[in-house]
Amino acid sequence: MFEDLDVDRRPLVLIWEVTQACGLACRHCRADAKPARHPDELTTAEGKRLLDDAADFGDGQLVVLSGGDPLAREDLLELVSHGDDRGHRMTITPSGTASLTPDRVEALADAGVRRMALSLDGATRERHDRFRGEESFDDTLTAANAAREVGLPLQVNTTVCAETVDDLPAIRDRVRALGAVLWSVFFLVPVGRGRILDPISPDRAEEVMEWLHGFAEEERFGVKTTEAPFYRRVGLQRDGDGGARRRGGITAGRGFAFVSHTGETYPSGFLPKSAGNVRDRSVVDIYRDSKLFESLRDPDGFAGKCGACEFRQVCGGSRSRAFAATGDPTGSDPLCPYVPEGYDGELPATLTDGESVTRDVAD
Repeated sequence: MFEDLDVDRRPLVLIWEVTQACGLACRHCRADAKPARHPDELTTAEGKRLLDDAADFGDGQLVVLSGGDPLAREDLLELVSHGDDRGHRMTITPSGTASLTPDRVEALADAGVRRMALSLDGATRERHDRFRGEESFDDTLTAANAAREVGLPLQVNTTVCAETVDDLPAIRDRVRALGAVLWSVFFLVPVGRGRILDPISPDRAEEVMEWLHGFAEEERFGVKTTEAPFYRRVGLQRDGDGGARRRGGITAGRGFAFVSHTGETYPSGFLPKSAGNVRDRSVVDIYRDSKLFESLRDPDGFAGKCGACEFRQVCGGSRSRAFAATGDPTGSDPLCPYVPEGYDGELPATLTDGESVTRDVAD
């Protein structure tokens, strides 16, 4: 797929955070969501104009409506329908609350939603609800089953941090039982309320990547990582591919763009550095022409070991985590333990602080 996509011209994924309002207050929330809607959210008309502008990216643009909880907007179905009419592939990431009833799921599908993504951060009610600090497990499963009933493809998102990593095999089994089409395994970036959580070590992350590759081809659902593009490097090394001639993959600003609830356009929701506002400028122009986005599409210009790595074109490292750790979105990803042969420059602090602990991910 990636070989046929010119990420200089269009993102593979365009996320619009339609609101930061949410009835939950999960401990890892990037948006630090609140119960009430922000008074400066994009209006219905402004949201439709954003979707109109995004059509200039080309046919079949993938648009993800996120939050907060998108269901907090009364005009949600109208926005979905408008995006569908403009030829976008509309998807949604609602919160697992009591408001996500089977009837609401069916209405979303009827309006034009092509896929729904739900978060599952524990394989049992106890573990999921303890991690999120909210009772959402039962509502999440009710919505997941409702999606299957109406033929709406389901994606499951899981946060990987020190608290959840040991539960990944059981969550994998739950994803399989739910009939999901994709498992998106998100590696924690310390932003928003997620700053209070403990990430896993680089060595541990490498083991998780190996484990994911070990079963990915055997499952009916796809497996992808979020904010951990060195999953692709691990796969190439397993296959004996040096990676120097391969291109592909998306990272913040390179195949990925995020429009906030107030219209600010970021390379990622986890990289809160604005390149412009869609109220003033088309999202297409911001993505294609802003200096920030252009710099993130040039892995040869990255600093540290990410810029020296032979896998930089196929991986490139998490730009969001580099920004969170150093304030420089072109810096090195501190979660990746790989050091390019011959590299003798500075290493990220997490690779030299002696805190890495190697443990197995066991089935």
